[in-house]
Amino acid sequence: MTNGTKTRDGHQGVIGRLEQEILEVLWSRPEASGKEVHEAISANRAIALTTVLTVLERLTKKGFVTKVMGANVYAYRSAQTRDGFTRLVSHGVIKGILEISASGACASFVDTLADVNPVELERLLALIEKKKKEMGTRAAAR
Repeated sequence: MTNGTKTRDGHQGVIGRLEQEILEVLWSRPEASGKEVHEAISANRAIALTTVLTVLERLTKKGFVTKVMGANVYAYRSAQTRDGFTRLVSHGVIKGILEISASGACASFVDTLADVNPVELERLLALIEKKKKEMGTRAAAR
């Protein structure tokens, strides 16, 4: 699925570097033709149009991109916002890690979050409290 290169947003193992670049282009505009995506990416590196089109098709099959026929070319759109994509991908990754060791994964996540973005710890605490209340409400309703 990937070449093992860590992408700058940390989607390592989920999507490849070129897939990430293509999604970045699509997140920056409502839609784009394959040629427009190619032009945006080739501004920073040499790449064949056919390579970009192949990866767009791969992203379409994975459900990350949608394509619709325009006047005479396909138009591509991201199927998710950047945040929606991150939530979708991280949910699957985190679920897999939690199945191995929930306590170890949670401790590691909190430690890493504290190192990377301590302000987010307060947001995490608020999310946990909100989820606990939701779960309490659901349990009481049963």
